[in-house]
Amino acid sequence: MSDNDKIKIIATNRKANFQYEILNRIEAGIVLKGTEVKSLRDSKVNLSDAYGKFIKDELWLVNAHISEYRFGNLNNHDPLRKRKLLLNRRELKRLRSGLEEKGLTLIAAKIYFKNSLVKVEMAVARGKKLYDKRETVKKRETERKLKNY
Repeated sequence: MSDNDKIKIIATNRKANFQYEILNRIEAGIVLKGTEVKSLRDSKVNLSDAYGKFIKDELWLVNAHISEYRFGNLNNHDPLRKRKLLLNRRELKRLRSGLEEKGLTLIAAKIYFKNSLVKVEMAVARGKKLYDKRETVKKRETERKLKNY
């Protein structure tokens, strides 16, 4: 990433780091309609349940909620529609073979503007068990206590 890339983060999936062990991150473009871009400029998006899914050798973003544009008309978009993610063929093949491993999933970590384009950071992740989540909470609280002293 060069110095002249201007990045403005629109939304992050804050539950992702708690519920998943993130193994790899990938930046992907996304196919959007005009009213979706306007809603993104207002930060009207929720990525908490969003994940990536392969449908016929294409990668799609499912369950990402981009609210309808407030000033939209009949041409407004469906908030929960599937959106195509843009990656080159080599990246798609590598990603698909990596996801076939047991227990791995593809989740949306954040969505942001990079220059004037909308990008989605997808994360290859493995779900944490309950004891891993407890361990994360303990670690966070001990860091907080040490910081206060």
